[in-house]
Amino acid sequence: MNVYDFDNTIYHGESCMDLFFYYMKKHPSLVIYLPKTVFGFIKYKLRLVTLDSLVNDYGRFAEELFKGIQNVDEQVSDFWDKHMHKIKPFYYAQQREDDLIISASPEFVLKELFRRININNYMGTRVNTKTRKIEFVCFRENKIPAFKSRYPDTVIENFYTDSMNDKPLMDLSKNVFLVRGNKIKKIKP
Repeated sequence: MNVYDFDNTIYHGESCMDLFFYYMKKHPSLVIYLPKTVFGFIKYKLRLVTLDSLVNDYGRFAEELFKGIQNVDEQVSDFWDKHMHKIKPFYYAQQREDDLIISASPEFVLKELFRRININNYMGTRVNTKTRKIEFVCFRENKIPAFKSRYPDTVIENFYTDSMNDKPLMDLSKNVFLVRGNKIKKIKP
């Protein structure tokens, strides 16, 4: 099985940041969340965010942010109308039916895109779309039990990522590829 991280791996950029700016254009009052969003993103990129702080600090923030947004499914569809061009060409060239995408991005955001590009296997952060509560954060070491519970006997043949945040999945994989922009470099074995 080939397994891929999503943001900055097969998607050019950070889909959650793109989604935040998409919503901010539609709901200008969200500008009050801009400093916390940017600060949190910087901490994430510098690997300064722990799983606990992501859940406790940014989880509540995300819940609060999503509570004010109506017609989520319709807006997510419109978002992908405008952003699905950001899927990197290398992925389309090697896409297989049994690929698995594992992402920290919310599953309800990914679901529409993956339906469009025929990805059946994916795991992400689970958000209750009615209550807007985060039920599971698919981040760093949390990806391992989620993967093992869904695919207990599966070997990851090739894993593609842009970040050392995915070190736990790298350790489970036979081959690991680091993706930087459109360049792919094998880093394991």
